[in-house]
Amino acid sequence: MGRIFIVLKSGIDAADGELARMKNTPSYTGRYLDSIFDIVLNFLFLMSICYVSKTSIQLTFLAFIGIQLQGTLYNYYYVILRNKSVGGDTTSKIFEYKSPKALSGETQKSVDILFGIYSIVYGVFDKIIHFLDQDAYKVKTFPNWFMTLVSMYGLGFQLLLIAIMLPLNLIEYIVPFLIIYSLFIFVIIGIRKKVLIA
Repeated sequence: MGRIFIVLKSGIDAADGELARMKNTPSYTGRYLDSIFDIVLNFLFLMSICYVSKTSIQLTFLAFIGIQLQGTLYNYYYVILRNKSVGGDTTSKIFEYKSPKALSGETQKSVDILFGIYSIVYGVFDKIIHFLDQDAYKVKTFPNWFMTLVSMYGLGFQLLLIAIMLPLNLIEYIVPFLIIYSLFIFVIIGIRKKVLIA
């Protein structure tokens, strides 16, 4: 039953942002809430796996850091691509240093509060990924094959992998797998630097 909810959550997570863009009703409130809920969800999933398996809390926390870096890398490249697209979404920025001006239908206070929470929970991950690939934003565009490769670090794909491993009784291997899977961050960044030169 848990795997059904994981896959359902993945579909809804992907659909809400796309629906907002299609209807031309983006909001910073939705953007920050989505990101904050994602990090809470990742933490709860991994802590649940830790609780029902023999995985140590230290390895689980390392997997949590790894999964956040994976998602941050995915978002980093995806935001760069969206910002460069004609008529691209501008609610997400490559570099976020201050709270943005609220859009129609949201209050500045809620945007400021959510931006503050977002900065606390994601700031360190954003800085790490930017440090690892500082020139990515200079690339004119990312080809489809590269974004397909990067999508293996999207939250939906991460949750799909967990949903596949659970019914196969591989719960003991989920945390170690996520840690090893995180090492491919360096491979993707290496490909970007060698093939897609700024």
